[in-house]
Amino acid sequence: MSRLLILLAAAALTAPLAAAPASAQSVDRVAVNGILDQGLNHSQVMQTAAYLTDNIGGRMTNSPAMREAEAWTQQRFRDWGLSNVRTEGFEFGRGWSIVRSSARMTEPRVIDLRAIPIAWTPGTNGTITAGVVVAPMTRVADFDRYRGQLRGKIVLVTQPNTGSEPAEAPFLRLTDEQLRSGNVYPQPQYSPAAIERQLDAPNFAVALDDFLAQEGALALVRMSARDGGLLHGTGSGFRVGQTPKVPGMELAAEDYRRLARLARTDTPPTLELMSEVQFHDDDINAYNVLADIPGTDRSGEYVMAGAHLDSWVASDGASDNAAGSAVVMEAARILRELGVRPKRTIRFALWNGEEQGLWGSLAYVDQHLATRAPSTDPRLAGQPNNRTWRNRWPIQPREGHGDLVAYFNLDNGSGKIRGINAEGNVAAVPIFQEWLAPFASLGASTVSLRTSGGTDHVYMQTVGIPGYQFIQDPLDYNSRIHHTSIDSYDHLKADDLRQAAVILASFLLNAANRDQPLPRMPIPTQPTPSDPFEYLPAE
Repeated sequence: MSRLLILLAAAALTAPLAAAPASAQSVDRVAVNGILDQGLNHSQVMQTAAYLTDNIGGRMTNSPAMREAEAWTQQRFRDWGLSNVRTEGFEFGRGWSIVRSSARMTEPRVIDLRAIPIAWTPGTNGTITAGVVVAPMTRVADFDRYRGQLRGKIVLVTQPNTGSEPAEAPFLRLTDEQLRSGNVYPQPQYSPAAIERQLDAPNFAVALDDFLAQEGALALVRMSARDGGLLHGTGSGFRVGQTPKVPGMELAAEDYRRLARLARTDTPPTLELMSEVQFHDDDINAYNVLADIPGTDRSGEYVMAGAHLDSWVASDGASDNAAGSAVVMEAARILRELGVRPKRTIRFALWNGEEQGLWGSLAYVDQHLATRAPSTDPRLAGQPNNRTWRNRWPIQPREGHGDLVAYFNLDNGSGKIRGINAEGNVAAVPIFQEWLAPFASLGASTVSLRTSGGTDHVYMQTVGIPGYQFIQDPLDYNSRIHHTSIDSYDHLKADDLRQAAVILASFLLNAANRDQPLPRMPIPTQPTPSDPFEYLPAE
């Protein structure tokens, strides 16, 4: 999930809790009482989160751990009595997992280094030992500077910096002022020239891998993007036929800088790397997990909640996003335990492949809700669907487009819900104000017109489906948890997750039983350029 979400949440517009308009429908507060009792006094959200993290661990798409998570979550939905529990597959690519790895500096002294293999890079085929070359490269034009210097070397490809010390506390709960401070409707911007430049840009990771392989480099090493010994290990190259050729490792920032400094002395370092990984090619499809509470009326209409089940594997994927998955599952358990019989079906989704580009939610949209006209540009032939999706026009609604009344997403970590982003839908604001009113004393009262991006409601929004992301307290998500080696169960906050599950269950029941569907935005059409006279600066 994108860090942008938290920044937008911190700038949310607090809408006053005014009297609801006559067209609004009152909240069933007796039902809210039942949800509060079940969700706060009998919660299982932490047991669910613990199994996903402590027992299964990091859930890389198409890895054995993810296959286990797909099976376990389906069984839990069945145990709780949900209906039509199933998976829906979509083409993804290779699975990948780490067996073991290590990194040491052996000269000028011996020291173990903090390291992780970069996702989807091959292993080292045993231990490799070599000197290093510090060769920072961020664009193809940088290659010529190092041509002929890399054979038999371990190449450090990140520009070393001097590090930083935190200026603010790493743990944050949003203040009322922070929630009020974004009282601006964000005007959308459309730049065809910028889109063209982005689509024409080469895949630098592929170009770098090709260059290093041609030059005979033994491995590449990059520096962690965060200080404090944190590691990430995120990578690409999962598509069949596009696996990188050169082993890759990420070092803790402090360890990387030590190597870079020594490389400038008369005692340059020697590095020893070992990476044993496995590729899993028995099934290149990834699978979304879906389950329903059937509706009693409104034939075909449904409301939906979702979170992504996949994660990176530097740790156990707790805040990103076992937390959201556990909340979605807990909302399902609460409503099923209460025996609700909603007018509309309530559907629960655990998405796959979010971390590699929202693949699972896009597959659902493409199959059930709307698709886009195919590209006729030969330059884009062979490009993955998610790279060109938003820039293909017109949108072509499918038969089921009108059936999905509302979609609610959880992917902001473990923090309590403070409100909801209305995603520019001014007609939804008074409805959400009323739905949040019973939870003001639990800290949730903010309705923001802000749009948010980087997670699984995005493709819903791009085809005119009312898709919403909740605002949550950031806690230490941005500062040290997001995609890192300490994203474990220890950083989950039980009270916050119980509160979130209660609010999500209530929102789903309100949306399912509302006489009228939630108001929709127009189906998007190709925008007019925001600046018809734009000239992009030279790169």
